[in-house]
Amino acid sequence: MGPDVNGTGGAGRRISAQAVCTAIRDDIISGHFAPGTRLTEEQLAKRYGVSRVPVREALRTLESEGFVRTRRHAGASVAEPTDQEAADLLEIRGLLEPLGAARAAQRRTEAHVKVLRGLVRLGQERSARGQLSDLPALDGWFHETLAQASGSPTLVALLTQLRHKIAWVYAVDSPGRAAESWEEHGSVVDAVARGDAERARAAMAGHVERAGSVHRLRRPERAGRGAPPR
Repeated sequence: MGPDVNGTGGAGRRISAQAVCTAIRDDIISGHFAPGTRLTEEQLAKRYGVSRVPVREALRTLESEGFVRTRRHAGASVAEPTDQEAADLLEIRGLLEPLGAARAAQRRTEAHVKVLRGLVRLGQERSARGQLSDLPALDGWFHETLAQASGSPTLVALLTQLRHKIAWVYAVDSPGRAAESWEEHGSVVDAVARGDAERARAAMAGHVERAGSVHRLRRPERAGRGAPPR
């Protein structure tokens, strides 16, 4: 994580808490901390080389995001999403992503369009070459850029948190859909570039619906260990 920022100063404390929050969230999403795992301030402070102050702040943030739950007398632990909570994530994505695409069509800049087209080109090239390991990062960058193009900080924050939670709860089996997925991305960008909000909304809605078919729920007891398809 870099040098220890022990949280004794105001600005330093905020920066450190944000960094610790990101590190803990990444460890939860990757499965290093499985659902139900107890999280103690002492344990986390030692792992990330910080004091307990930024850890305490990070845990509060992660609790507000739904990654951590705190119980009286039991302390903090990694949350254990129910099947209904998991299903809700994909349903919410189906509402927010199309809205973001429509807003992007209305508010995007030429710079946004240039980056989006470049990402689509890279995604299609990697798909054609079978370089599938590059695609998750490109996909994340694509959706992040599209959200930024919406011009709504609130929507960006919601979509970012939603992507994190979906990555935590679901595994994605999409080798056979890679080329199709990037063609769909291209259709979204075409509509955004033309400023056609309704076409962008519809294209993204179709993409999200089809993408849902390749998501498989990670079972809590197997988080991070490659749960079998349900």
